[in-house]
Amino acid sequence: MPEILADLSDYNPAPMISLRQLSFSRAARPLVVDANLQLHAGWRVGLVGANGSGKSSFFALFGGDLHAEAGSLDWPASWHIARVAQETPALPIPAVEFVLDGDEELRQLERELATAEAAHDGARIGLLHARYGEIGGYSAKARAAEVLHGLGFSDADFSRPVAHFSGGWRVRLNLARALFCRADLLLLDEPTNHLDLDAVLWLESWLKNSSATLLLISHDRDFLDSVVDHILAIEQQKLALTSGGYSEYERIRAMRLATQQSAFEAQQREIAHLQRFIDRFKAKATKARQAQSRVKALERMETVAAAHVDSPFHFSFLATERLPDPLLIIENGSAGYGEQPILSGLNLTLRPGQRIGLLGRNGAGKSTLVKLLAGALPMQSGKREEAKTLKIGYFAQHQLEQLRPEETPLQHLLRLEPTTPEQEHRNYLGGFGFSGDLATRPVAPFSGGEKSRLALALLIRTRPNLLLLDEPTNHLDLEMREALAFALQEFEGGVVLVSHDRHLLRTCTDELLLVADGEIRSFDGDLDDYSAWLSAQRARQREAANEVTASRAERKQARAEQANARQALLTRRRGLQKEIDRLDQQLANWHQEKNALDANLADPTCYTDESRRKTLETMLKRQAALATDIERAEERWLTAHAELEDSPSPQ
Repeated sequence: MPEILADLSDYNPAPMISLRQLSFSRAARPLVVDANLQLHAGWRVGLVGANGSGKSSFFALFGGDLHAEAGSLDWPASWHIARVAQETPALPIPAVEFVLDGDEELRQLERELATAEAAHDGARIGLLHARYGEIGGYSAKARAAEVLHGLGFSDADFSRPVAHFSGGWRVRLNLARALFCRADLLLLDEPTNHLDLDAVLWLESWLKNSSATLLLISHDRDFLDSVVDHILAIEQQKLALTSGGYSEYERIRAMRLATQQSAFEAQQREIAHLQRFIDRFKAKATKARQAQSRVKALERMETVAAAHVDSPFHFSFLATERLPDPLLIIENGSAGYGEQPILSGLNLTLRPGQRIGLLGRNGAGKSTLVKLLAGALPMQSGKREEAKTLKIGYFAQHQLEQLRPEETPLQHLLRLEPTTPEQEHRNYLGGFGFSGDLATRPVAPFSGGEKSRLALALLIRTRPNLLLLDEPTNHLDLEMREALAFALQEFEGGVVLVSHDRHLLRTCTDELLLVADGEIRSFDGDLDDYSAWLSAQRARQREAANEVTASRAERKQARAEQANARQALLTRRRGLQKEIDRLDQQLANWHQEKNALDANLADPTCYTDESRRKTLETMLKRQAALATDIERAEERWLTAHAELEDSPSPQ
């Protein structure tokens, strides 16, 4: 028995997050009841569920913002947990310093080092520098710069005060700060909101290479599929864990729902849309890759449709009153802000049934182009020709700000169509999730997702024949995104779409345009090809940056070598002068001592008095030693003086 106990005392179980009979609620409403499961260290877990099911509340348990009603949620006490702050105060500190502040130990070590150096505590300085190196302190700024670059910040942004950034960019700063700190557990709630596709792809790669345990809430199916290896779903107050990405979770869920007839109907509708595109473009060389992408989507369509059969959102675009062809023509146009054009040489014709997805890096001009098409930004030059019956439906995030906070969804719709019966409005709003009392509640306390749904509902009700959608899925959950995708596939007018949601781009666009280098051009490829294009662009930027860095490094090294040479020369001269000063003092002392001995030895009694014989021997030996030391010291003094005179003065 003692041997067994000894073995058990050495046993260290693998770190994990453990849920035991866990129950938690919000506002007395149970969200999860009696959950029992384990999440192991290093897992990347996607947390999914309908809006209001308890995803954010589950995160709140880790921060102590919410407490369990029953049971327990445990994780290793030594773990450092990182979350993205919901708000960022208008701080005066530079952006890069704000990100560096995310590593509390790094900053604490820097403060302690400053204190130890001020106190000239060499032993303490050595210990602190050792720990500073262990946590990567010397490369901290480079790592912070990597994260900021990945999220779309430029070098010039690094020194800008946090207060100078807009709300969306402050969200990115909060994300950068959370990613930078060396967390054991990383909690990310909708991190792709406010990101463009370029930044989403970078974040995807970063998370896949991170060693932290990850809990991720996201409504981007492609992002989930790429990043996570497990799905934790909240359904009907239960937590269910499945291995694999979101598509695998959908497949398992679809098995429970596939028997419902509406699943078959939804499936057939989307299959027909995809098949029409495949039949139309499969033989066309310039569309072959996109057609192949639709073939792949078609292969898994049965799973997708069945998995979302119980979605609370069901709507479609109302039939447009007119479908002129063409809808809009831009000839040799240019657009920008002030006198500086961002885009030039624009030639674009938009037709009914055309479905365009805009690709391009952050700041390339995608939103500028959409604003130009919408008429929200005047052309600097060129010709714009609109069809007489053109009716544009323009969605961007600022549309949410145009909602009237004190009014209800029903009042918004009644203002738009005052003669339409109220029940018809209620039925319509129900398809967007505003059923029952929710249709008569003021908009002000609505979540971002609810406001986005209402803005979309109002836009669709205007019966546009040209849709311009700039990141329409921000704040929308998976079910609403699927409903929007289905509705867009049935829309008969023209569509121009900017989105970081690759699933929406794949299923709802037939043509991809690349915005780059101040112009737009057709992109011959699919989204996988675009990801490769982005990687090539980043590689070229790194090469150019490396060349600049190498040139700077060479100059810096030359300056450092010159400085080292000057310092070495200065140190040498100081050492020689210090040695000469020491020899001067030593020779003065020795001469003084020898003169005293010589005087004593000049006394004849030293040699006749027997009692002083022993003292005489000591004095004679010391006299001889002093003579030798003085001779050597004088020789060294002369050599040091010669070396000092021959040594050039540092410039």
